[in-house]
Order: sequence, then structure tokens, then C-alpha cells
Amino acid sequence: MKTIVIEKYGGKEELKEKEMPQPTPKENQVVVKLHATSINPIDWKLREGYLKEMLPFDFPIILGWDAAGDIVELGSNVRNFKIGDKVFARPETTNRGTYAEFTAIDSHLLAKIPDNISYEEAACVPLTGLTAWQCLFEFGDVKKGEKVLIHAGAGGVGTFAIQLAKNAGAYVAATASAGNSDFLKSLGADEVIDYKTQDFESILHQFDFVLDSLGGEVQEKSFTVLKEGGRLASIVSKPDQQKALQKNIKSDLVWLIPNGEQLKKLAELLQDEKLKVIIGHTFPLSAEGIKEAHALSETHHAKGKIVIKIL
Repeated sequence: MKTIVIEKYGGKEELKEKEMPQPTPKENQVVVKLHATSINPIDWKLREGYLKEMLPFDFPIILGWDAAGDIVELGSNVRNFKIGDKVFARPETTNRGTYAEFTAIDSHLLAKIPDNISYEEAACVPLTGLTAWQCLFEFGDVKKGEKVLIHAGAGGVGTFAIQLAKNAGAYVAATASAGNSDFLKSLGADEVIDYKTQDFESILHQFDFVLDSLGGEVQEKSFTVLKEGGRLASIVSKPDQQKALQKNIKSDLVWLIPNGEQLKKLAELLQDEKLKVIIGHTFPLSAEGIKEAHALSETHHAKGKIVIKIL
């Protein structure tokens, strides 16, 4: 099968096309013929070697951890899916990812793709959708009537977090460029702060929850907008626990855990058109296509999701 791999850590030039054997499923796995995957920051962070201590993989490494496609083979213990099912998943983080024509996935991580969603749209959901869900609801326990701030609202996690928080009945503020204000309000944001010309920490007060996807100074300033006993979830770096203690704030780095049951809940929201996918850019499964996609993701200014189409 065709794959895009890295055989050592480094820049985009390390992304190479390579023929590899099609996977065979373990007893609780299925093999999925992939039609689409998507790009996430973990992809290029791992490519650069930033995560090699946390994820000490053997080479060659197939990057990519969003899957959307058709089941073509079942493991001996799989009962709740059948060959031909259209499925999507955030697979376990292994060195056999989804920049490939086929991948093996544990069946408990799968969800069926809703009929009203394309493979490309489905591929955008698992990693970023589950990240937003786990930050908001598992860590943040966001409830109706609470005030929520989503940083980088136009990004992959941000676009899902805004919609999920709004569906939960929260008041939603987001940071973004002025050009994305109307777009984010169309997703449900009540207030959009232009990060280029406005200081969010001087405008927002007494918030219950902040989702930080930027770290650094933005994360530090986020403590000032939170009320006593608020919550701050970061997906980039562990927040300052001394700052958190000053206002009894619950704060931590949230690392995504793949979860098929939560993905099924996201699928229901997609089916009911309470959640929509924003595809910003599409590239082919080729070394050049993936290099371009990584370059775009590394700018941190991609609007919506970056999709890789697999024919």
C-alpha cells in the first residue's frame, strides 16, 4: 500500500512516499480502507522530534491520527461492525498512522459516519472534536449558563469547541483575527475578541472556563479572566500551578485519550446538524501534498481543518 513516512526526525523534507504491506487486523481490530485523514499539530511536532521521548517510535513512522473510510477486514472478535461499514476514528497513537491507504484500528475506538457527512468531513472530527469534548466536559465540566473563553477560535479545536460549548448552553467568547469574527459568530460565538488589536484580559471578566491552545503569554493572561474556582484547560503546555492556587483555579494540560463512545456522541450531533465541520484546505496523499499541508499547519493560521484526500 502507498504510505507517506518519515525515516528520521527533521523538517518537511523527511516526508517520503513508501510502499508498505497492508496491515492485518488483530482479534479486536478492523482494517479500514482510508478515504481521508487530516493534519494536526501532533503530526509535525512528532516529525520534528519534539515528542520522541513521550512517543519513542521505531522508524519508519507513518504519521496521522484521524481516520475515515470503509471497513475491509474484521478481526476474529469483532461483532459490532461489518465489512463495508463507513467509519471514522481517532486511532491509538502508534507508528502506523493514517497517511496511508489502509490502517488497522481497535474496534472500540470506531464510530459510524453519519449519512449526511462526507469522508473528508468525517476525517476532520476525531482528534480535534474529541480534544474539544474532553477539555470542555471531562476536564472543564462546562454547564448551561457558564461563561467560556475559547482561544484561537478559528482553528481546528476552536471551531468545534465553540459549537460544543454553545450546544451546552454556555456564553461563548473567542479570540481570533477580526476577519474571522462573523465566521465564529455563525458557529455560535457570542463575542469575538480581535487578538491583534484588543487585549482579551482587559475586556473579559469572571469567566468559568478557558480553553488554551496557544500557551505562553496568552495562557498566563488567561488566569486573570477567570473567576475564583474557575477552570483552565491547555492543550499545549502545563499551566502555572502557583498562579492557579491564587484563585483556586483547576488547571492542567489535557492530553487527548481516544474514545469511541464520545466519538459516537459527536456523530449524533453531526447527524442532527448541531455540529458542522469546517474544511479549510485539501491536499492529496503524496509527499508533496503532505509537505504543503504541514507547512500550512505550522503557521498556526489555518482556518478550519486541513484534509488529506486518499483516492
